[in-house]
Amino acid sequence: MDAAGDKLMSELRAVVAAAEELLAAAGSESTERLNELRGRAEEALRGAHARLEGAGEEIEDQVRRHPFAALGIAAAVGLVIGVLLARK
Repeated sequence: MDAAGDKLMSELRAVVAAAEELLAAAGSESTERLNELRGRAEEALRGAHARLEGAGEEIEDQVRRHPFAALGIAAAVGLVIGVLLARK
């Protein structure tokens, strides 16, 4: 699942980069260039969305196969968050 996580992160980085490029070009570029950048951003977003749906299905499958492990992980994460919030 590390390869899937790496792929998802690279797709999300591509979405962010395309959005940043689109915003930077909004004031100085022609309409054609803006449409091209918008198309690239939308394409990257669609790819990331499809990957997230696949990851969600995989996580749901893992939770259904190992419910006690999932419960333990959720409890541990909750405990860590609680300890971090209580440190104030």
